[in-house]
Amino acid sequence: MAVKGFADKIPFIYGIDYLTHDIPLGDLYAVEDEMSFSVFFSKLKQLGYRLQVVVADDRGGLKRALLKVFPHARLQLCHNHYLENLRRALNVRTEKRYQHFFHSLQRHVFLEAKNQQQVVEGLRHVWNNRTRNKPFLTNILAAVNNRREDLFTYQEVPDCPHTTNIIESYNSHLSGRLKTIKGFESFASAQIWLNAYLVRRRAKQLTDCQGQFRHLNKHASLELTIKKQARWPDILTNLGIKKIKYWEKEE
Repeated sequence: MAVKGFADKIPFIYGIDYLTHDIPLGDLYAVEDEMSFSVFFSKLKQLGYRLQVVVADDRGGLKRALLKVFPHARLQLCHNHYLENLRRALNVRTEKRYQHFFHSLQRHVFLEAKNQQQVVEGLRHVWNNRTRNKPFLTNILAAVNNRREDLFTYQEVPDCPHTTNIIESYNSHLSGRLKTIKGFESFASAQIWLNAYLVRRRAKQLTDCQGQFRHLNKHASLELTIKKQARWPDILTNLGIKKIKYWEKEE
């Protein structure tokens, strides 16, 4: 987002809990680098959040920062972003030259493989049938193989997604709100606005959840995470956000 005093837009880094759709932490940083991610994960740890897996697109320094703070956590790279980067590198949308290679890789490795052994078998199939000893394509398969641990964590961790679809939908909503704001006068004013935005999102009832998350509808994500001894802030009541009911799992 645009903040006065910074030549370029600066990043707002936040995360969403996959199962509850709650936003445990979000903060504004001057740059998106390993140090910023380290600070973010350190704050998350101070909150007592039991982080198991981070699902994200491929960001420099993110994994190093993650393992420094949560040494037993894992990274799952978003398949949508990873495959889109491959589409662009191969120009498959405009040229036919590498389309068969890409679709074979997508099918046999990213869609049909259910475990690490099948991933390896899928890579071998693509290499035998689609690379034709072309170094460029062989290097792509080698890159996928080198990132197997980060690309297919979801196969080994229960309830782990392999896309960032949920947070992307939140990003779209946030971007829409920011379009009405050309920029912030200061770093501090941007932080205040973002904090209020997150509080509002956490206290607002969910309405559009589908599939396995349908049970979250008509509930605020804060219901699942607020401590029962916590007092509902008067300021939220004054803003028209009524006190929520503590989460009760529906039969």
